[in-house]
Amino acid sequence: MTPKASHADIVMEATQSTSAAAKSRVAASWHRSVIKHGLDPDEHRAPDRIEQKSLQFRMEALEKFMTVASPRLDALFSLVGQSGCAVFLTDTDGIILDQRLSDADAMAFEGWGLTTGADWSEEREGTNGIGTCLTEQRHVIIHQDEHFYTRNTGMSCIDAPIYGSNGQLVAALDLSSARADQTEAFNRLIAAQVAQTARAIEAANFRAAFSSARIIVAESDDAEASTLLAINESDLVIGATREARRVFGLQRTGDLVARPAADILGREDGPTGFEKAEKAAVIRALARAGNNVSQAARQLGIGRATLYRRMKRLGLEDS
Repeated sequence: MTPKASHADIVMEATQSTSAAAKSRVAASWHRSVIKHGLDPDEHRAPDRIEQKSLQFRMEALEKFMTVASPRLDALFSLVGQSGCAVFLTDTDGIILDQRLSDADAMAFEGWGLTTGADWSEEREGTNGIGTCLTEQRHVIIHQDEHFYTRNTGMSCIDAPIYGSNGQLVAALDLSSARADQTEAFNRLIAAQVAQTARAIEAANFRAAFSSARIIVAESDDAEASTLLAINESDLVIGATREARRVFGLQRTGDLVARPAADILGREDGPTGFEKAEKAAVIRALARAGNNVSQAARQLGIGRATLYRRMKRLGLEDS
């Protein structure tokens, strides 16, 4: 009887096959882990941890972002914490900066090396949710034996990238479970919530970065994306989320050169361009406020009289 191949043997065989790496994203990541990073899947060392001083420096650099993210991490953990899952937030280097986990599971995750200050970059840990998400800048599910290291094959990781107000990658949101009975179907179910939380953090961070601007929610073919534009008092677009930059063909990253909103959103088709987006934003604010104009104005960051003028211009004064 032929002995069953070990996880390390399967990984090494896949890395030697160019066709496997071309067909599978996991195999491509395994290939990077071996060829680019020189890792051995059977290595049993614990994940690296940075010094406390370095961790504190990284946390301070992202203090405002982490403050915005914190209640969204709490909300996500409240949904999954009782099922043996933990929530982690990392910087772009894969260093865990914040975590949410139950006391009952703390020892298990500590044993895995999933704790603040740990380095879960693909360069150090090979294929894993955090590192591969950051490397490929996409949502990933790394389920059990899809991990590179044999010692990590008992866990499942679900991750989503988070982009900053300048369109650049700023963090990864990770939900991990060390439960042996975690199924791939359950992973896919949770993945939708992880993606939604990542986008909520992205949107809240963008609004905080442009707190004095008017925020327009634009249409996108990606229902999960945060397609937001920040418009100042002169009707100039001064900020855009990563998805908005893609939709409107703006520079992918960095500070935007201010441009008239009408040039970006278009007025030539009347309500299908800028006015449609503005009208939708006002309607949403009114709906959330139960048609209380004063409350809706506060949500939009404008005065009550200003909102009345816009409602009249948009044909909403009798709504």
